Amino acid sequence: MTDLAVHARGLVKRYGDLVAVNGLDLTVRRGTCLGLLGPNGAGKTTTIEMLEGLKRPDAGEIEILGRAWTDRADDIRERIGVQLQETKLEEKLTVLEAVTLFATFYRRRRSAADVLAEVGLEEKRHARYETLSGGQKQRLALACALVNQPELLFLDEPTTGLDPQARRRVWQIVEEFVAGGGTVVLTTHYMEEAERLSDEVVIVDQGKVIEAGTPRDVVARLGAEAVVELHFGEDGAGALAIGDDELRSVGGVESVRREPGVVVLTTADVQASVSALLGKLADRGIALEDLRTHRPTLEDVFVSLTGKHLRDG
Repeated sequence: MTDLAVHARGLVKRYGDLVAVNGLDLTVRRGTCLGLLGPNGAGKTTTIEMLEGLKRPDAGEIEILGRAWTDRADDIRERIGVQLQETKLEEKLTVLEAVTLFATFYRRRRSAADVLAEVGLEEKRHARYETLSGGQKQRLALACALVNQPELLFLDEPTTGLDPQARRRVWQIVEEFVAGGGTVVLTTHYMEEAERLSDEVVIVDQGKVIEAGTPRDVVARLGAEAVVELHFGEDGAGALAIGDDELRSVGGVESVRREPGVVVLTTADVQASVSALLGKLADRGIALEDLRTHRPTLEDVFVSLTGKHLRDG
């Protein structure tokens, strides 16, 4: 298992009668980024907190960098970095003081000034925590996670609240970290982020892994050439006027999913399907407000498997 940064087997976590994580297995190869995706309540945050050593599983085993939390906890903490979904620091601390404080927790550490420059906060080094914007607080949390030169970095929604430029800066930091041999476990609600950064993705729902693989392989399993969206307007009357079976009878159409005022189809032959759909709607006198097509994405797979959009999770 020396090539694995994370190896988890049969993880279970219960909160009373609620089973948040239900027999979950997870492996992360060293030098890669794994994207852990799932709708709200799927168990991904509980999973990552168990991997980080913040929560103890009710059943199962976890090895981090070849060591178990049960007997090598201090050693593991020295070698990992953690950015929580929400981090709160003492309001009167300055940015520089916060990173310097975190550096004292570790035997191996980086210069606070270097880390602040990496996350783009050098100009805010003397600003108090209470004066920072939400995005700046996120970048400060990332700086604190990087100060000990970790081998394994856990990032729980690291770019929430960041503007597009700051988000891309975080992406660059993650990419450089992995290129330098580091390993990242990432949760995100931004599908573009998951597709760009992840060497592999794991989709979790109801505490179980329901799909895993490279982003390209996961998308390929949808088995569709294209996704067709039929927009019928706000009242959605047109969408209700045509049934799922009738839509599935159109050549090339493989699946049908409905959203308010919109019918989403996957097809193996987009040209034939669109032509037949338009003809069928015209024959039925059903007005169509808009028609859009796109190549299948990770978002389409996610919705197909969970019934929810990642951004709504």
